[in-house]
Formats: sequence, structure tokens, C-alpha cells
Amino acid sequence: MTLDHNAVRADQPVTAGDDWWQTGVVYQIYPRSFADSTGDGVGDLPGIMAHLDHLGRDGLGVDAIWLSPIYPSPGRDLGYDVSDHGAVDPIFGSMADFEALVGAAHRQGIRVILDLVMNHTSDRHPWFRASRADPAGPYGDWYLWRDPAGRDRRGRPRPPNNWLSFFGGSGWTWDEGRRQFYFHTFLAEQPDLNWRNPAVPGAQLGMVRGWLDRGVDGFRLDVFNTFFKHADFVANPGAGLRRQAWDRQRHVYDQNQPELVEFLARFRTEVDGRPGRMTVGELFGGGAETAASFAADRHLIFDFVLLERPWSAAAFGTAIERVERAFGPVRWPTVVLSNHDRPRHASRLAREIGQEHRDAVAKAAAVILLTLRGTPFLYYGEELGLGDIAVRRAEAIDPPARRAGLFFPWWNRDGCRSPMPWTGTPNAGFTAPGARTWLPLAPDAATRNVASQAADRESVLATYRRLLATRRSLRPLRAGTFRRVGADHRDVLAWIREAAGEEVLVVVNFAPRPVAVTLGVEVGSGTWLRADGTHLEPGPPIGPDRRVALRPLEAVISTRRG
Repeated sequence: MTLDHNAVRADQPVTAGDDWWQTGVVYQIYPRSFADSTGDGVGDLPGIMAHLDHLGRDGLGVDAIWLSPIYPSPGRDLGYDVSDHGAVDPIFGSMADFEALVGAAHRQGIRVILDLVMNHTSDRHPWFRASRADPAGPYGDWYLWRDPAGRDRRGRPRPPNNWLSFFGGSGWTWDEGRRQFYFHTFLAEQPDLNWRNPAVPGAQLGMVRGWLDRGVDGFRLDVFNTFFKHADFVANPGAGLRRQAWDRQRHVYDQNQPELVEFLARFRTEVDGRPGRMTVGELFGGGAETAASFAADRHLIFDFVLLERPWSAAAFGTAIERVERAFGPVRWPTVVLSNHDRPRHASRLAREIGQEHRDAVAKAAAVILLTLRGTPFLYYGEELGLGDIAVRRAEAIDPPARRAGLFFPWWNRDGCRSPMPWTGTPNAGFTAPGARTWLPLAPDAATRNVASQAADRESVLATYRRLLATRRSLRPLRAGTFRRVGADHRDVLAWIREAAGEEVLVVVNFAPRPVAVTLGVEVGSGTWLRADGTHLEPGPPIGPDRRVALRPLEAVISTRRG
């Protein structure tokens, strides 16, 4: 199939200026789990295309979809072990399917963001196979090969230094063929590339250009701050006793090296050469302050401060203030509550107050996600209040989960990757009835699915749709400044977003009981929306004395003219 690149680009929607990376909402799709068109139990690209109506203008109305890796892969880390960065894994379909998806998404006003895994490859990648086979060949220095640091008492080669694998054990694996160790931040089947070899960034940028030519609108950079390691392979200093071995080191020399800045500038220049493109980087380790140091226009950085907070006004308030201080008024943050590596926030946050409140917490959290300053990233299924599933260790697919134990604690990431439930029919409309799904469906899929919630105006999905429509209609929620508002109750957070003389006030009750709170701001008149665990409704909940009566787990949004 020959692709008309200009036609694909012409299908891209036009928003107010070139600021969709800032004003829009990004929806993360885990392709294996979204929709299966073939009946093999694994989601695919045609399945995604078949459900674009759920995401487009007449559905949620998101601005972009981010696809977790779709490249050919042995699947040792479920796609994050890439064996060909420039192709599509047949399990998901063909390149023609991808091109069709891009065109269809653009016609729906949805941009497409690809996940770029550039720190490492699969050990089955042709580059690594050539590097392993011929140290003196053209690919011999494309990976981090080192001689042993002597021998132990039993004559076995000792690793070059103390660098670790995030998935447990040493980060060095001995290769008998080359008689050397190679380094891997993750699985032994995921060798790290040698970014100090100029050919490596050159090859990666060539791959990036290829995807941009196919109409891709942006990239999510997997663990981007690990690309460069110290040239002298200096041992990391200790960090004291921690539960995880990885956390017992300060990762001074195996990430965040100075050379990264120069490459990011090259990479971003390449992307900026195509109008309307953006990137978002996954910061591997480090907090909001480190994330902010890498942020730039059209180039966002994830920080996971909110994603790691318990459900309390104090915890969220502290996290929000930390992000605001770190990013300041100029840099633009992201807002993330869930992703493919962490427990779903509907389950995680409700644990603080009881799973019976899961839907109410999901709705209140949706208000937070969509009204804070920053670009929101919504993980598939969160618009249904989807929860984590339980997968026994013996049946785990997540590689490190199969090795978890007392000395290697690990949360099984299978729990947040269950198939999307579309209907109440057998296999929830995800795949053909009778097919075996690659992971189990959620136990409540027969009732918690898109079809049932679309018909219920009090559902989590209905709330998300109204909130997203409200966000689109109010510029302060898309691009306004942020100002915390005083509230004299420990379970309440309040803030104002402002743009062009228009203000939006947001008040959230974190408690599963009614509260009354006095706000430290003049409210005035305006249009009100209440999200109280049932649905959004108009109403004037604030009296002239600034006293607000909030129902359990209620969030209130008000607009007013300055």
C-alpha cells in the first residue's frame, strides 16, 4: 500500500492555534486490551478503529490517543522489548491497518501518539544479534558491553560495577559468545543501547522521521532519562536500607547524564519541524522538580506525584502545590492518575474509604484530572470506573510478577491491563464469544461496560462525557492559571483557574459524608455544575456568606466573570 502522506496530514483537525498539546486531553490505549477484531483474544489496530466513535466528537471528545507499543516484539515485556522499531507487530495488524487508523482518527479530530522505546531493544533485534556476533563489526559497539571486573572465588566473572536491573538482580548479564557482560536496565532480554555511539541516535532519529512521515502526531518517550550512562561506568552510591533493591542505590551514574540535554534538543528539533507535533517523556525516577527541568513548549514530561497519593485532601493538596512550585507559571505540567504500570485509580483511591464508594471517587477524581492546570492523560477504562483485576501469581503474564517474592516485592501489572468491556454480552464485546481473552475480564464486566453506562445518565461514563464537554467549553480549564483557594475544612480542596478575565472555581469534598466549608474567596454569580457521585446538575450551592454545603464526595465547578 502506498501512503499519501499529505492526505493524512490534511485530515488532521485544526484547533485554536497550535496548542492542542496543552489544551487537549490524551487517552492512553493499551492495544492488547482495547478491542479484538479477529477473535484471537488479543486487541488490535482494527479493533481500535472500530471504536473511535467512543473517543471522538460524539463520544468522549478526546484530542489524542496514545498507543502503547505496537512494534514487532517477542513479548517478553509485552511490547517494551522491541525487535523492529519501524514496523507493526502482526499480532496488532499490518502497516496498512495502522495507516487506516491514523486517517480515521484524524477524521474524527483525534491525533495519534506512538510510544517510543529507545533506551533498549529486544535481544532478538537485528542490531543486538549483530553486536553479539561480531564485536569488531558495524554494530559491535551499539550496546553497553564491558569486560568482567575479575573473577569470584568460584571462577565466575564478576559484573563490571554495581548497577542494577529494575526488574531485580544485577543489571549485567554475561554473554558466553562475546566473553563480556552487557547491561540492561530491565530484563536481560532488553539490552540497553549505547547512546554514546553516534550511530545509535542517528538510527533512532531516522526511525522517528519515518513515523512522522506516516502522519503520527506525537511520541511518548519511554524512560527517556536513562538513555545515557556515565562513560566510565562509575558505581552508584548507596541510598540506605529500602524494601526494593533498586531503591537502595542513588542512581547517579546510570541515568540523567549531561549528554541527554543535547540529544533531547536534536530530537525535539526533528519533531518541531513538523507543524502540530508534540512529545511527552516518561521520567524514570525523580520527582516533579526533575520533570519540570526537562519540560518545554510542545514537549511535556510526566510526573507521577498525584498518581502516588492516597485519597485525602491533605495528600492531594501537598502534591498539587509541589507540582505548581516546580513547574511555575511558564512550564506546563501533566495530570496523571493511572497508567499501564500502576493500579487503576478507581480501585486504588477507593481503598482509603471503601470500595462501595468506588464510582463516587471515580467521578470526583475525574473532576480533579480534568480541572487542574496541565494536560490530562486518561487511561482506557477509567471513564467507566474500571477497577483492577486479581491475577494469581501462577497465572501472571507480567514478567517481574512471576519472580516476585519476599526479597523482590512487585505489584502484578496484569491487574490494570484487563480487556475493555464494551457490552454486557459474553466476552463483553471485547472479542468473539467463546474466545479466550489474553487476560481475564473484570468480574463486573457484564454490568460495568460502555453500553450499559452510555444508557445511564448517572454513570461514571456520563459524568466523564459531561466533564469533557465542560472542559472544552471553558478556556480557563484548558489553559488558565491556577490559584489555590483557602477552605476551612480538612477534607476539602478548592482552586481557581483563570484565563482572559474568566474564572472557574473548583471545590472537591474528599470525605464520604456531607461537609460545610467556608471558602476564602468571593464567589459571585455564575453557572454551576455539581458532580456528587451521581451526576452533574445545575445548582447554586454557595451562599452569600461563602459557606458551601457539599454532599459526600461531591465536586463543584462554577464559572464567573471577573
